[in-house]
Amino acid sequence: MTSTANNRRIGMLSPVAWRTPPHRYGAWETVASNITEGLVARGWDVTLFATKDSVTNAKLHAVIERGYEEDPEVDRKVSEYMHISEAFEHADEFDLLHSHYDFMALTYTRLVSTPVLTTIHGFSSPKIMPVYYKYRDNYYVSISDSDRADGLNYLATVYNGIDTDLYPLRRQQGEELVAYGRIHPEKGFHLAIEVAKKCGRRLIIAGIIQDQQYFDEAIEPHVDGDQIQFVGAVDVPGKNELFSRAAAVLHLNTIPERFGLVLVESNCAGVPVIAMDLGSPREVIAHGETGFVVKDVDEAVAALDRLAEIDPKACRRRVEKEFSIDSMVSGYEKVYRKIFADKAGEG
Repeated sequence: MTSTANNRRIGMLSPVAWRTPPHRYGAWETVASNITEGLVARGWDVTLFATKDSVTNAKLHAVIERGYEEDPEVDRKVSEYMHISEAFEHADEFDLLHSHYDFMALTYTRLVSTPVLTTIHGFSSPKIMPVYYKYRDNYYVSISDSDRADGLNYLATVYNGIDTDLYPLRRQQGEELVAYGRIHPEKGFHLAIEVAKKCGRRLIIAGIIQDQQYFDEAIEPHVDGDQIQFVGAVDVPGKNELFSRAAAVLHLNTIPERFGLVLVESNCAGVPVIAMDLGSPREVIAHGETGFVVKDVDEAVAALDRLAEIDPKACRRRVEKEFSIDSMVSGYEKVYRKIFADKAGEG
């Protein structure tokens, strides 16, 4: 990456559900880490607010030992508010606080003079929207054009970026179907099973179980260790092992996807993605070039017959251009400069 000297001080507020970057699952922590490391590589002065076991080339400021999802002895809310308040108590040390902490951190923003940028990683429920609307004039970035709420002060859409070195282009195409992510009805693993059974292909399912009832009722009864396999949560080497076996990755989301790191990780390795046409997949997947965007199970089954049309190298090239750390950091640098210019104009 190009190094540019910069004397601006950035406080990066990562979540504390998991370590930054996470060992396995943790999309928001992954993105916060990638932005942080990308900014440091370009010469920015960054302090990362994260758990004490986090790994970074930035300065690490931490008051929470481990992520609350990894430590059953701690209370989630205590961890979150100890963490968030710590960052805002040090706000005057920075030219900008960049929050990845959803609606909770917004409630502190009027208590400090330092500008705060919030990357909205998704609206988890309509019940949280009153907080966003109270602070509608704050600075916001969306992670896809499709995942926006009316009336908020969006400065840009900046797509999430990944470390492309982590997911090398696979050497040969596999034969199996893969579905991975958090095991939750929103991610449509039951639909992936339906696709596999309709086309007679093997399916490997991987991920953390976020909804145990869903897993017990909709997934586990179909897991036979042969056609339908469940391998649990996977780290980066585990994902690459899955990619080496994959003919395609299925991402049949049942609600609008906010971004979908699964999509770009798979494409980075040269694996086509078949995703449901809800939310961001139409922005992230180039239909007919890096995968297929479909409307139902039958279209997903039909898309499997077109996999030969997808060039693995084209999949990777698109990720390198649109969804790399470099492209993401460039997008955020533009946003930061808009904020600095705005604050200078106020002065």
